[in-house]
Amino acid sequence: MNQRRRGVSDYLAIEVGGTKLQLMAGDASGAIHERRRFSVDRTLGAQGIRDQIQQALPALIQDREIRGIGVGFGGPVNWKTGAIARSHQIEGWSGFELGAWLRRLTSLPVRVENDANVAAFGEARAGAGRGCDPVFYITLGSGVGGGLVVGGKIYHGAVPGEAEIGHIRLDRSGATVESRCSGWAVDARVRAIAAKDPGGRLAALVRSGSGSEARHLLPALDQGDPGAQRILREAADDLALGLSHVTHLFHPEIIILGGGLSSLGEPLRSAVESALAGCVMEVFAPGPRVALAGLGEDAVPAGALILAGEMP
Repeated sequence: MNQRRRGVSDYLAIEVGGTKLQLMAGDASGAIHERRRFSVDRTLGAQGIRDQIQQALPALIQDREIRGIGVGFGGPVNWKTGAIARSHQIEGWSGFELGAWLRRLTSLPVRVENDANVAAFGEARAGAGRGCDPVFYITLGSGVGGGLVVGGKIYHGAVPGEAEIGHIRLDRSGATVESRCSGWAVDARVRAIAAKDPGGRLAALVRSGSGSEARHLLPALDQGDPGAQRILREAADDLALGLSHVTHLFHPEIIILGGGLSSLGEPLRSAVESALAGCVMEVFAPGPRVALAGLGEDAVPAGALILAGEMP
C-alpha cells in the first residue's frame, strides 16, 4: 500500500542495480509503504544514477520522520565505510563514497551493503528463510551474486569480498557460475538451441519477440519443448555444482533462489534441489532445502529497510 504518514517513523531503502534503481519508504519490518522505480541509462554512468537518487529523495522524505537509510548496491562494497569498490555494469562508481554522499544529502545514518547480501538478509528475516540458520541466497539476474546470513547477521569476508558465488569456477577453462547461469548466459543458450531447431516451440517463441530470451523458457517447458528441458537441466546442473561448494563450506539450512531466472519457479527449484543431492558427500545428503525467494523483487529493498532499522 502506498501512503504518506505524517509524524510516523520510517526508513528508506535504495537499490542500485545495473538496469534498475529503486527507492522505497517503509518500516523496520521490511514492509514497503511507498516506492519509486527508475530505469538506468548506462550511457550516463554512475553520475546519472546519483542524479536520479538526488531528484527522488525529497518526495519520499517529505512528511515522513525518516530515521535511516539502507542501501543494496550491485557490486562489491566496503560495508564498513560505505565506499563502492566497483560496479561490473556501470562506469563511474569505483571508489565513490556512497554512504558519505547520502549522509551529506539527508543528514541521516546510512548503511551500504552489497545487494545480494541485503536480499539474503531480507529473505532470512522476512522471506523464505525465516526460521532457518544459516541462510544462503543466490540471485540469478543480469549477473549472479550470493549472500550468507549466519545467526541472523550478514556474513562478511575480508573487505571487499563477500559470498561471490557467481565467480566460482566450474572447470579449469575459466567457466563460472555467472558465465553459465546468469540471465545473459541463459539468453545465449536459448538463442543457440532455437537456431539448431528452428521448427521447435522454443524457436517460435523467440521469433515472437526480441531480447531477454530466457523469458520464453517457462512457456516452452509447459509445452514439453525438448530444447527448453535441456537448457533447464544444464543450468540446474551448473547451479548445483556451484552450490555444492557452498554446502560443503558453510552447510546452510536453506538455499534460496532469487533474481529474474527464479521466475521459472518450481521446475528450476526442483531441478536444482535434485541435482544438488548428487553433488554433496553422502554424509551430508540430501543437502540443504532449496526454495524460491519469498519476497520476489522486493528482497533487496525489504532487506535494506530491516538493515536500516537495526542501525544504532
